[in-house]
Amino acid sequence: MIRSLFTAATGMEAQKISIDVIANNLANVNTVGFKKSRADFQDLLYQTLRNPGSTSAEGSQIPSGIQIGLGVKPVAVQKLFDQGDFVHTGNSLDLVIEGDGFFQVLMPDGTTAYTRAGAFKLDSDGRIVNSDGYPLEPAITIPNNTLNITIGSDGKITVLQAGSSTPTEVGQIELAKFINPGGLKAIGKNLFLPSGSSGDPTTGNPGIDGLGTLNQGFIELSNVNVVEEMVNMIVSQRAYEITSKVVQASDEMLQTANNMKR
Repeated sequence: MIRSLFTAATGMEAQKISIDVIANNLANVNTVGFKKSRADFQDLLYQTLRNPGSTSAEGSQIPSGIQIGLGVKPVAVQKLFDQGDFVHTGNSLDLVIEGDGFFQVLMPDGTTAYTRAGAFKLDSDGRIVNSDGYPLEPAITIPNNTLNITIGSDGKITVLQAGSSTPTEVGQIELAKFINPGGLKAIGKNLFLPSGSSGDPTTGNPGIDGLGTLNQGFIELSNVNVVEEMVNMIVSQRAYEITSKVVQASDEMLQTANNMKR
């Protein structure tokens, strides 16, 4: 009886974590470049009362045995890097990656972070930066007298300056990719850091060695599917509810056992 109480408690805890993940997905449904997460679970140890395949006293083989499961545990919250929808903005510094790859930005501590959010801007020095002011890596500076910025699908940046009729190349955007992007460490602000699971980044120009190409004037929306998340929320909510009923049923059975002496 007591076993069922603890087993049900693990189920309630698992569904709480599932709801937490769903809540974060829904909260970021309009976050540019956001990638949804999914909670993965495993069953816990089994208490074996009779081994399957063992031999009975009569010499026959027991076909299935008796194994009582002890609940569930969360083992991973995985980022899913499916492509989000593209939206046209017309902003010359808005970029999307069509395919695999991440933009590289230089953080204040000197480390390189990686992002799919391509809503870039210019700072006071003319550098291309993200919304937090972290410069694109390698650094690219746009001249003050620029009239028009053109970014090719290969990441080449050319500008048309005042008084000139010929575009000038000012930089090259490089992308990075990982053997296991699901192993990247999310640190917020739409940024990721490499980990031992993700492997080291491989960098290169867009469109080369499996890297995606760039599209200027677009942003990539979150890949969260609201309908899918709502269905998952209902499933988790009902699973939490039915597991709580197990706790209630176990309590009532214990109460019945306690009242037998009366």
